[in-house]
Amino acid sequence: MALKRAVRLRNNADFQRVRKQGRSTTSRLLAVAWMSNDTAQTRIGFVVGKRISKHAVRRNYIKRILGEAIRPLLPELSGHWDVVISARSQALSANLQELSQDIESILRRVRLLSSPPPVKGLTDERSN
Repeated sequence: MALKRAVRLRNNADFQRVRKQGRSTTSRLLAVAWMSNDTAQTRIGFVVGKRISKHAVRRNYIKRILGEAIRPLLPELSGHWDVVISARSQALSANLQELSQDIESILRRVRLLSSPPPVKGLTDERSN
């Protein structure tokens, strides 16, 4: 299932603006650029260049996987941001879990996510 139209960056000018005027960081799998916007919500765009794969089917597959990887994080994105996520060559061999972890770690590192990461293994046990 694709991201909703209102959540996606679709205009080439918006992609260019974010990449030139915004801040950016990279990881092993992804490069992320972001900047604040004047709209009422955060918008996400994905870039997978022909260097990654010459086949459009593969590039579109990676974009769909990236969309699925960021979907659970959308409610946690604080503020109004335009975010461009660019795949790097190693993203071609990564699975959904690896991409999800990479996106989450980048967004937490640059403080775009509002809540702290959940602590695994801890439960709230209260006795009455």
